[in-house]
Amino acid sequence: MISLDAAVTARLETHGLKFEILVDPELADRMRQGDENIAIEDVIATQYVYENAAHGDKSPEEDLLKAFKTTNFEDIAKQLILKGEIHLTTEQRRSLTEEKRRRVINFISRNAVNPQTGFPHPAARIKLALEGVRINFDPFRSVDELVKETVKALRPILPIRFEERKIAVRFPMDFATRAFGAVSGAAYVTVEKNEWQNDGSWICVAKIPAGMQEEFFSLANHVAKGDAQIKILE
Repeated sequence: MISLDAAVTARLETHGLKFEILVDPELADRMRQGDENIAIEDVIATQYVYENAAHGDKSPEEDLLKAFKTTNFEDIAKQLILKGEIHLTTEQRRSLTEEKRRRVINFISRNAVNPQTGFPHPAARIKLALEGVRINFDPFRSVDELVKETVKALRPILPIRFEERKIAVRFPMDFATRAFGAVSGAAYVTVEKNEWQNDGSWICVAKIPAGMQEEFFSLANHVAKGDAQIKILE
């Protein structure tokens, strides 16, 4: 768990009730982006759900049951983090906004090229071009969503084309269901074809940005514990 000094409030209003927990803003953001490696105990500062965290007023069990059909803290905390509002200090919002902006710039620099030259745009060039457009790098919007918005805004002043790869992967039966969720849920992956085999294995053709190839290989091998069969198609 994190210290109370570093925590901010995650708040969700539902069923006419207000619920709050105390969380680490950066780790909460990573959970909202789909990072499955973040454990709930690393995100929270206390194991309580509050009516008013600032006053230390805990939510009654009957309110938790009414709103969430459970009193299990982990289940409720995940809902507050994923669906609620994260309240940041001015400095925390500035820091997270700048970090999200940096991640978007790096993603574009790694995965896009100048179609006139065939070479990538350096991060410094993208950063300079961004001075001429207005993008709200909300710290709790996904990188994928912000990349799409940023590229659309930049194209009139900076020619951009994304290079892509098509990759075929076979996941053995023991890992097929987990792989289906992980691959289909990855923001940078488009599953163009997929088939369930008679032996229970799952085969897919995934389209990804060229610069995300190593990340995709890592994802595939992680969910299949190194047993994924991978072939680059183009």
